[in-house]
Amino acid sequence: MNLAPLEKRFKNTLTTSLTPALPRPGGRKFANLEQFLNLPAALRRALLVFGDALAVLIAVWASFAIRLGEMWPALLQEVVWLFPLAVVMLIPAFALAGLYRPILRYADESLLHAIVLGASAGILLMMAVWVFLREGIVPRSSWLIAWLVLIALVGGGRLLLRRYLRRRFRLSVPRTPVIIYGAGDAGVQLVQALRYSTEFEPVVFVDDKLRLWGSVILGLKVRAPSKLPRLIASHGAGLILLALPSASHQRRREILEALAGLPVRVMALPTLGELTSGVRRIDEFREIEVEDILGRDSVQPNLDLLRARVHGKTVLVTGAGGSIGSELCRQILLLRPRRLVLFERSEYALYVIEQELQAILNNLGLPRIEVIPLLGSVVHRRRLQVVLERFGVETVYHTAAYKHVPIVEHNPIEGVRNNVFGTLYAAEAAMAAGVETFVLISSDKAVRPTNVMGATKRLAELILQGLASAGGVTRLCMVRFGNVLDSSGSVVPLFREQIRRGGPVTVTHPDVERYFMTIPEAAQLVIQASALAQGGEVLLLDMGEPVRITDLARRMIHLLGLTVRDDAHPDGDIEIQFTGLRSGEKLREELLIGNDDLPTAHPMIRRAREGHPPWPTIQAGLDQLDVAARSFDYSAVREVLQMLVAEYQPENGIEDWLWRQNDS
Repeated sequence: MNLAPLEKRFKNTLTTSLTPALPRPGGRKFANLEQFLNLPAALRRALLVFGDALAVLIAVWASFAIRLGEMWPALLQEVVWLFPLAVVMLIPAFALAGLYRPILRYADESLLHAIVLGASAGILLMMAVWVFLREGIVPRSSWLIAWLVLIALVGGGRLLLRRYLRRRFRLSVPRTPVIIYGAGDAGVQLVQALRYSTEFEPVVFVDDKLRLWGSVILGLKVRAPSKLPRLIASHGAGLILLALPSASHQRRREILEALAGLPVRVMALPTLGELTSGVRRIDEFREIEVEDILGRDSVQPNLDLLRARVHGKTVLVTGAGGSIGSELCRQILLLRPRRLVLFERSEYALYVIEQELQAILNNLGLPRIEVIPLLGSVVHRRRLQVVLERFGVETVYHTAAYKHVPIVEHNPIEGVRNNVFGTLYAAEAAMAAGVETFVLISSDKAVRPTNVMGATKRLAELILQGLASAGGVTRLCMVRFGNVLDSSGSVVPLFREQIRRGGPVTVTHPDVERYFMTIPEAAQLVIQASALAQGGEVLLLDMGEPVRITDLARRMIHLLGLTVRDDAHPDGDIEIQFTGLRSGEKLREELLIGNDDLPTAHPMIRRAREGHPPWPTIQAGLDQLDVAARSFDYSAVREVLQMLVAEYQPENGIEDWLWRQNDS
């Protein structure tokens, strides 16, 4: 991978950010360095020209002295005119070759190229003049000797001066010692870029490849990962930078697990996809994200499945400003629909996602795609139906829902109204408008629910199954999966903020486990799942292995260079506190109600076969639920939910705030 353009951008950014007045932490040497760096450019260039002129005179003398073996050969007196001629010829040749243009501290290998080019051109011109004049005898080997000595003097002098300036500059600005994990192309170019940084000082490479151990790259030794504890202590390193942009998720996870116990902060370069797409620059180091800790390598998407329900079609996303809804919108836009309709009840969330999508269109130069932001709630059936009809919507992704378990537990009627009746009205509107495909985004909390949120999501699934069994042109399906990383209100941003504040990090129970998936992966699989839908089935996303939330908290703490404070480590940085399971919360979630599921054309999507009551039964229960909700009869709402969702087993009493207030 060629990161040279990115390195150049980084170098330019750092160069322009350096201020002329450097800190003066210690002594006369730094003051002299600052004085030299702050000399006018013309004066600094004149000093370099003067030094080169001396090198030219020495090279002419040395060419005869070395060739003839005398300090001042008599033959040299016959061609003494070569001294001024050499200065007149070589200094302009160096200037034309660009030797005096670069700022020496930032000069790269092109500096040597300019020196060789200038010396070669100057010596050839001198030979031409000597051939023309034929004044005195010049041994043929003297020209070669002069050329070699000149390159050695000018080039060696430049390199020594550049090394001195860089070293003094590094010493004059306190910088954090950094260990680079990865001695490949990305690591090498990262070190080249960091040498212009005012913040970081690369001190050593670490790499897994045995053949690189003991070698030296850009002046830095390459050591084995097993040496990291000693390297951190000996160099006083405060940061490890992962220069592994093309590493798989599995490999990154293995490395991060090995680094988790070290007393150092870990950051990473952007991924290869982020670099090549221009989303991030090489200098934009990022914190280790949870997907780096828990991520797994995604299966290559099936482009036919991705495009089937989106490409060239009019697509509507309800809840377009939410975590899943907004990511669906981003990925749908890249699949080039004819029109994308954003349906969102929050004005601010709608504004944010609409602005972002317009920016994507402009930046990527995509063909003009209509992005239509509409305010609206799915509980307003008539408005949604008119929208679907007027814009000729062909595919609907229904993500609008209340999802936070404790909030819905304390506001059950609003949860029922939005999650149950919102889904019912959206599906009925889609069927009335002749929409081709309607996809409900469901949750693992719908499986044997113990809380209102899970019960409402399961009832939403039953509604679509019942409507599908009743017939119609619209293909109705559900996609069920677990938690998505970094979604609003999830534990990941909460833990990150708690760690930033110094703790404590709060976990409900030591043994609580959850399934996790990244938001982009979940959205991509939802789009592909919609192409596999035949009508009425529940499609399950492969969530991998469940993760203990306590382990997640510990890893996030360790990878920020901090330690967990507990009985065994009373002097640790961050404490983990267990607060107890919240109302309606389960220790472990599930994805499948029964044990009957089938594979599909996609290896990470399965089709569940789950029974459901007949549609008339569901419809009669919904009528009862509507009456109970409208009359704010909380106990009746719970009874109807339990009647319709046979697996719903609440573990607590009615938690609604108004109900409690009425009881008091």
